[in-house]
Amino acid sequence: MLAILFLLLAVGSRFAIAMSPGAHWWAFTPVVASLLFFGAKMPRKYIWAPVVLLAAADVLLSRMYGYAVTPDLLVSWAFYAGVAWLGSAMLSENAKPAKLVVASLTSSVSFFVLSNLAVWAFWPTYPHTFNGLSACFVAAIPFYRNQPVADLLFTAVFFSVPMLLAAVHPTEKKLAA
Repeated sequence: MLAILFLLLAVGSRFAIAMSPGAHWWAFTPVVASLLFFGAKMPRKYIWAPVVLLAAADVLLSRMYGYAVTPDLLVSWAFYAGVAWLGSAMLSENAKPAKLVVASLTSSVSFFVLSNLAVWAFWPTYPHTFNGLSACFVAAIPFYRNQPVADLLFTAVFFSVPMLLAAVHPTEKKLAA
């Protein structure tokens, strides 16, 4: 139940940011944390669900901004699947703090690298040279600066909620999943 709630929160935050001019500069969303949590807490057969929901949000947001649906979105969708799988593989049995930090930071860095490689490869904004790739990565730094902090914070909060709920209501373990 919490996994679905956190996923809906992540999708909702993306639309809230879209409606707030300049808010995208914060890059402070619970997307990575919700994917890690979903992967860790839900059966693997449902890993497709957050990918489909976030992909649909990407398509809607692209249309809202007047962008075409381009191949770089496929990279984002593969990223969503990868992070959900990482949560399933790394955190479902043992979500200790060190593993949460590693999974969160791995996801943050992966998104930065993959998304900017995709922008460089599929958009005509930067020349397809090493200098163009470097310029793409440098231009993305302001968008990235808060992402690792957000990913760590939301991951810590999301994975703490079931423990807090279990402490408050020890008989209602199903809600914490």
